[in-house]
Amino acid sequence: MTPPLARLLDLAPHPEGGWFRRTWTTGATLTPPGYPGPRASATAIHYVLAPGEESRWHRVRSDELWCWHRGPALSLWLGGDGDAPAEEVPVVLGDRVEDGQVATALVPGGVWQRAAPAPGADAEVLVTCVVSPGFDDADFTLVDGG
Repeated sequence: MTPPLARLLDLAPHPEGGWFRRTWTTGATLTPPGYPGPRASATAIHYVLAPGEESRWHRVRSDELWCWHRGPALSLWLGGDGDAPAEEVPVVLGDRVEDGQVATALVPGGVWQRAAPAPGADAEVLVTCVVSPGFDDADFTLVDGG
């Protein structure tokens, strides 16, 4: 069942889990060293996780900036850049900066990542993810090889 916020924002299921829709792609393109072809200079998506949902371990070739908008806190685990993720203490995105939460978090290109709403969350969490160089399916890897 599609969560209410995902329905309002016209989001679709994401292969890693959760819900998404691309909201922006720059007009400028480039071919970065080490990439198999040209990429938009940047892209952005809305991304929603409902209570009990989480994203699977994945990585993106490019840097990804997570920007928290609303809902419960979101834990974002970074798993290093090895062949498989090595879970670390999460970065927590949210509005309680006085408690150490952050409004934005950077995942460097090639670093494994996964995310989940705070335990006991009772609402969807909404973030924007900005990727530069822009996201391309060829640059996305799920931990199980998908």
